[in-house]
Amino acid sequence: MVTDYRQEFEERNRQLEALNQAAIAIAGELSLEKVLQKIVDSARDLVGARYAALGVPNSDGIMETFVHRGMTTDEAAAMSHFPRGLGLLGAIIRERRPIRVPRIEDDPRSIGFPANHPLMISFLGVPIMGGKQVLGNLYLTDKVDAPEFTAADQEIVEMFAVHAAVAIQNARLYEQVSRLAVVEERARIGMDLHDGIIQSIYAVGLTLESVKLVIPVQPDKADKLLDRAIEGLNDTIRDIRNFILDLRPQRFRGDVDVGISRLVREFQANAMVSVQLDVEQEAVASLPTPVARAIFLTTQEALANIARHARATQVTVKARRRGGMVELMVVDNGRGFDIDTQNQTIGHGLSNMRARTEELQGTCVIYSVPGEGTRIELSLPCS
Repeated sequence: MVTDYRQEFEERNRQLEALNQAAIAIAGELSLEKVLQKIVDSARDLVGARYAALGVPNSDGIMETFVHRGMTTDEAAAMSHFPRGLGLLGAIIRERRPIRVPRIEDDPRSIGFPANHPLMISFLGVPIMGGKQVLGNLYLTDKVDAPEFTAADQEIVEMFAVHAAVAIQNARLYEQVSRLAVVEERARIGMDLHDGIIQSIYAVGLTLESVKLVIPVQPDKADKLLDRAIEGLNDTIRDIRNFILDLRPQRFRGDVDVGISRLVREFQANAMVSVQLDVEQEAVASLPTPVARAIFLTTQEALANIARHARATQVTVKARRRGGMVELMVVDNGRGFDIDTQNQTIGHGLSNMRARTEELQGTCVIYSVPGEGTRIELSLPCS
């Protein structure tokens, strides 16, 4: 009796620890597709089921998304269709409560399987609820080491379903935010193209039309207008290069020195602006990953802003270590801007720098005066 109790206690602790690990695993994933698959895999492992699946219903209660584990690729391909939620799966959605039966075919709510569906016997299904909304139904069949699922199995899966609901909602929210960000970025790109590059090309076109009119009577003036058109085209080409630079950010691969050097080479090739690079290798070596990444991203955003806005002819990028702090400085001799005015309409690049620095308990100071360039100073703790 004592031995049975101890074994039951140990098994319960094992399941709770497994539940904790499963909850952590799905909470760390933001892709909805990966979240659903991890939920299925984790639930299957939690209770030792041969098969596991998660169905996501549409507004009519019909499964529009179906994620499974346990069937081979050939078995899944041989089925006439995936379950549509008309039998026990539909009952979970309608009744909004768990269903546990020892034999699927004996339950009056069951309507059988699709053609070529693998034979399944015992069943445990729970709804995944987000408030009053059914986000999906999670079900498991054929317990591996027993003829049916237990009340303890049901309880652990119900607990896991709560975590699964949060993970699904987070992933959906992340996808919505990502789509919104894409829409906003498209709008920004369209505005930049219209206000900058397209207007510049239009101005060149007007100049060339003037050349066509004055060539017969004022060839000297035509030459000057052609020079102006050529200069305008060169300016437009520069703007397009800078625009491409802003749209093609480099990925950080862990080495700050290598990463900044690559950013500078890309910047010089696209913006055609001279850069003095002074990075002390020992200053940026062995930094915590979040600090190293912040330095790289700040450099990337600073150079992109210079390319798009500054009209600079010289840029300096320095990195050094002072005591327990690593310091980054990016300076340009461009047009500068009014700090007070810019703070009211600050670009996403500068605000990102500040937010990232505050998160790491560092400082980010931006100095700028119209006509006198801009200096960005970043200071972050090395540990």
